[in-house]
Amino acid sequence: MPILYQFFQNSFDFNRNRSTRASFNNYKKSHRKNQFLRSDVAYKVGVHTSAALRGMEDVKAPTYPDSVTTGEAKLLKKEGDPVGMDEIVMEIETDKTAIPVMSPGSGTIAKFYVKNGDQVKSQQVLFQVNVTGKEPAKPAAAPAAVPAPAAPAAPAATAATAAPAPKPVPVAVAVAKPAKAAASRPVAVADPSKTISGTRTEFPVALTKLRRRIAERLKEAQNTTAMLTTFNECDMGKLMAFRKANLETFTKKYGVKLSFMSPFLKASANALIDQPIINGVIAGDNIVYSFSGKPTFGRSQTVYFSRDYVDISVAVATPRGLVVPVLRNVQSMDFPQIELGLAQLAVKAREGKLTPADMQGGTFTISNGGVFGSLLSMPIINLPQSAILGMHAIQQRPVAINGKVEIRPMMYLALSYDHRLIDGREAVLFLRKIKSGVEDPTSILAGI
Repeated sequence: MPILYQFFQNSFDFNRNRSTRASFNNYKKSHRKNQFLRSDVAYKVGVHTSAALRGMEDVKAPTYPDSVTTGEAKLLKKEGDPVGMDEIVMEIETDKTAIPVMSPGSGTIAKFYVKNGDQVKSQQVLFQVNVTGKEPAKPAAAPAAVPAPAAPAAPAATAATAAPAPKPVPVAVAVAKPAKAAASRPVAVADPSKTISGTRTEFPVALTKLRRRIAERLKEAQNTTAMLTTFNECDMGKLMAFRKANLETFTKKYGVKLSFMSPFLKASANALIDQPIINGVIAGDNIVYSFSGKPTFGRSQTVYFSRDYVDISVAVATPRGLVVPVLRNVQSMDFPQIELGLAQLAVKAREGKLTPADMQGGTFTISNGGVFGSLLSMPIINLPQSAILGMHAIQQRPVAINGKVEIRPMMYLALSYDHRLIDGREAVLFLRKIKSGVEDPTSILAGI
């Protein structure tokens, strides 16, 4: 009997343990699932532990793309400061953009492992957060000011009690005669250095890493390429009428406005297909063409590589500096797709959320200085590309049309190109192709 009892007891313990083990395994699976759901945010902010845990948590730098090796630390908080969930604690400024690093949970900043201006590597530990789960207290609103009681009004004087006003007494005023200025007396001249008013302080501000990289790339383009600029002008009348006729319907349907950028991007894509050398690049001793694996225009060089896409970089001015996010596969897009893509990139640029991947791989660049009123300029090539198009302000100018002078809305176009790769003939034909597409928007839509 004791043996049988022991057998049943062991069997019960085994089943109970098995049930316990199953529950524990289910808990582990659930915990892994929660960690997996959290991993997307954790990857973005560089957190290597789950935010569900409470206590000290170290936060690491995110994994950089291949073209980025280090970034410059910019601290936005101090040790001991309260932080909330996903609140930005610091930024890592790379050559291309600023990457925000956020808190994994609510608590306080315990320690920083880096200082302002330090070079930060990928997956380097940046700071430590004491995660308590308590949101930082919001400052109490100041109590509303209680209006002071009004002073009692003085009793109005009646006609019977009011004393008559005294009559004014005339007073004799002696007027002095102006003295004659002595002709021989010297006139004192004030020192200009002592008459300047206001403060004249100045102090140096270090260049940001992004600004230093912009300067390096612009100077590299000037020193590397044989840069030449060709100009043309286009009549914007038909395109402006096309935009005006379709603006309201387009905005209602797609939620974005029809701008001049989408026709220019599409016209550029058509011109790049027509003149593939403009979309090419010098790679060592070879030429990377596009849309063709054979030499064009009687060239004798052997083409080892080819690409069949147009990725256009659009220059955007931000408070941090000039950035060039890339709109990919423009050759297969229509106007709505281009406008929606540009709107997404614009929102990212304004909010400082552009990633290095958003600015890599462009094959051609468009810079629109006309939004700031620029009449004419010579844009600098965005390496490793071979050409850049500059758009400018639209101005009403007299032009000769069929032997008559008419006032038309005109825009100057400028194409800067690398003369090592692109000959003048190809550059001029390319710019004329854009001009004809913009002056006749139906040809853009027809792809001709």
